[in-house]
This record gives sequence, structure tokens and C-alpha cells, in this order.
Amino acid sequence: MDMEQARFNMVEQQIRPWDVLDQDVLDLLRQVRREDFVPEQYRELAFSDMEIPLGHGEAMLSPKFEARMLQEVGVKATDQVLEVGTGSGYMTALLARMAHKGYVRSVEIIPEFSSRAAAILREHGIKNVTLEVGDAARGWKQGGLYDVIVLTGSVPVLPEAFQADLKVGGRLFAVVGESPVMEAQLITCVAEGVYRTTNLFETSVPPLKNAMQPQRFVF
Repeated sequence: MDMEQARFNMVEQQIRPWDVLDQDVLDLLRQVRREDFVPEQYRELAFSDMEIPLGHGEAMLSPKFEARMLQEVGVKATDQVLEVGTGSGYMTALLARMAHKGYVRSVEIIPEFSSRAAAILREHGIKNVTLEVGDAARGWKQGGLYDVIVLTGSVPVLPEAFQADLKVGGRLFAVVGESPVMEAQLITCVAEGVYRTTNLFETSVPPLKNAMQPQRFVF
């Protein structure tokens, strides 16, 4: 398999047509070797337009979704970033490369994923990342305030803790709702305690483990 041709096709045939036009994002997707983060048995599917199984019932998001997420949050070089759900570590790597003068704190509930991602990130020479094991589905107070927060799984209800952890000007990407219809949202902290929500597109992605559930009426 010609990996470089497959990578080129992924960017030009999947990602660019999905309204990902930020040249910095497109260049980064050509530079970071996605196939290194995919489980070995699925390596030849690394550039396919699909969610790739990671084990434990979890999956790696599709390339175009990862790219769109990256574009929407607009990571700057000095940003401090929180990623909820390390997964394969690929999105962690992309965020860290964009915030190359800042840092990324990535929290994963499955220890096996975190340790595997740590090894791959080391191989790629990515050092501005702190990986932690824990349940951050309802917030993660250990790191203070952030410029960017990304949730790599969906949540039926978005916990207010995430908004509260944004700096003024900070951006939060979350997929909110329940299957089959969810909404990708960008929440921006426009002033202290004031937030603007932009609905981006409808989608459906696997939920975060232990995500907050909506209150159900019982008759």
C-alpha cells in the first residue's frame, strides 16, 4: 500500500470536501503519520472514511471528523488545551503540534489507551503533552483554565463544568445529544461567565464513558 498516496487521497477526497479549508490543518494532517496511531491490524484502513475500532468498545473517529474538530477550535501556538478521551493519541498529537508553544493535557479512562498513546507520542518526539488516567466525562478540575477543550466522544448533556473551565476567549468543541441525531457545537467564552454556542453540523459519534445523562420523567 502506498501510504503517501493514501494520505494525499484522504486529505483531498475526504477532508477538504468536508469544508476543512484551513491550510495549517491540512498541512498538519499530511505531516503526522495517522497510520502509526491505528491498531496494527487496521493499519491499512488508517486513511479510510470510517471509525476504526480501538478495543474496549471504543473507536477512533473518522479522519474528516478529526480534521473538522481541529479546524473549529482554532488552536493557537501558545494555547493550553484539555482533551477528554485520549483514545489512539492521534488527536492528542495534532493538538500538541498546533499548540507547540503551549501544552495539551489529555485524560483517558482506559489505562491501556493512555499507555499506548504515550509510547507513540514519544516516538513522534511530542513532549508538550501530559497524559492522565481518569474519568473526565463530567469535567476535569486538575488543570485550571483552558484556551481549548475538546471532547472526543459525545455527551447526551453537556456538563457546565467544561464551560466554567474556559478562559475568556476559550473554545469548547462537543457533540451533544443522543443517537441517531447529535449536534456538533462550538461554545466560546465571550466574557467571564458568558458563553456563545454555535451549532456546527448534525452527526453521531460514540459517547464518552460515564457521560452525564438527561433527567428522565417517570410517570
